[in-house]
Amino acid sequence: MESFDEIYARAVENKGGVDALEEILPTAKSARELEKIPNDRFLSEMTRCIFRAGFVWKVVENKWPDFEHAFRQFNPKVNAAMSDEFLEQLASDASIVRNYRKIESVRDNARFVLEISDEFGSFGKFIGQWPRDDMIGLFALLKKRGKRLGGHTGQYFLRFMGKDTFIFSKDVVKVLVSQAVVAKEPTSQRDLKSVQQAFNQWHQETGRPFCQISRIMAAAVG
Repeated sequence: MESFDEIYARAVENKGGVDALEEILPTAKSARELEKIPNDRFLSEMTRCIFRAGFVWKVVENKWPDFEHAFRQFNPKVNAAMSDEFLEQLASDASIVRNYRKIESVRDNARFVLEISDEFGSFGKFIGQWPRDDMIGLFALLKKRGKRLGGHTGQYFLRFMGKDTFIFSKDVVKVLVSQAVVAKEPTSQRDLKSVQQAFNQWHQETGRPFCQISRIMAAAVG
């Protein structure tokens, strides 16, 4: 496996210089900042990422104010109590994306948010306190206890909320393969552990957050 400096050098070359590369790098929120985010915003972003998956993101974005209205600003207690009949009504509401299974996932994830909040005090505290060196464990928990939060959806949800995480984009996977960390996009527990170890090593080497390491890797692919 190369030193991360070599990967960084390719990213700098592809983006036209250090300043250009550094300008596009994301930042992560601190644990304290994550703890301050109310539960409804976590449910909102979960839903946004679920509806974006396999769909045109721009359509979801344009309709998002209507989503907020339809789902009562994503109040978890209100959404957790929504009846089947109400969800069926939403599935015929042209102001949002009419996908019943995804609409149904809002109720399930509202209950998930409330369950986690009961255990940890708030969903933000749970996310904020989760250790950086076990992101694959957090991915697995979202998939198991949440609804439709596996794979890239859960990863994007965490990134957009500000949790320091890596994302298995096509370009990031290409770098992982080129570095012999995995042979393909990681799905097995063995491969996921190998990826976590690689990111832990690069974090120790560079002092950079995972979100920046991940973005630099993507930029290194020409």
